[in-house]
Amino acid sequence: MDKLYIVIPAYNEEENISQVIEDWYPIVEKHSGEGESRLLVIDDGSKDRTYEILKACAADKPLLLPLTKPNGGHGATVLYGYRYALEQGADYIFQTDSDGQTLPEEFEPFWEQRKQFDMVIGWRRGRQDGGSRVFVTKTLKAVIKVCFGVTVTDANTPYRLMKAETLRRYIDLIPKDFNLSNVIISVIYAKKGCAVKYIPITFRPRQGGVNSINMKKIFKIGQQALSDFRDINRAL
Repeated sequence: MDKLYIVIPAYNEEENISQVIEDWYPIVEKHSGEGESRLLVIDDGSKDRTYEILKACAADKPLLLPLTKPNGGHGATVLYGYRYALEQGADYIFQTDSDGQTLPEEFEPFWEQRKQFDMVIGWRRGRQDGGSRVFVTKTLKAVIKVCFGVTVTDANTPYRLMKAETLRRYIDLIPKDFNLSNVIISVIYAKKGCAVKYIPITFRPRQGGVNSINMKKIFKIGQQALSDFRDINRAL
């Protein structure tokens, strides 16, 4: 049986985290890998009650694994989760976010195609989280084309199912605390000619709480990313 790790980073998500767990726990139960699969939720040094809520939820959910770490940002936390899942012998790793924007009922087509592709990734068609976010995604697509010479449909989607063996092959190309880890994974897979399938997904507005990433932070991350992109492209 395939062992699935669902990786969810969480920062100051006390308003959302209980519902997100209720939404996604049935998926890991359905694909339990004879009890070896896990819903891995990583608290990224939250200043609210996120981790306490996680621990309480885990009391009656044996496949829920809450971890906590010092704050490092979304990208670093995602990488932390990927590395942890690889160390635990996951066969497949799925990543989504803790803000309730994605739907677990859209997961099954991804799982059904897992063996044919190195990564099955969601394409946020008609996303509902604001024009500024759509602009950032389109700009990122153009920057990736210029920097890496590849076209990536939706590089940063937090809805991706990856074969562990492929991720293990390339994860060390990514700096440990890289802010845009999912972006660079999408780029690496495109550059290396990996088999990638895009499936349209629903992308709702944030379901509660406040987004910790604003346009000022996005601009700062983008400036650093341009420098990092050049270094990574040389390594590729």
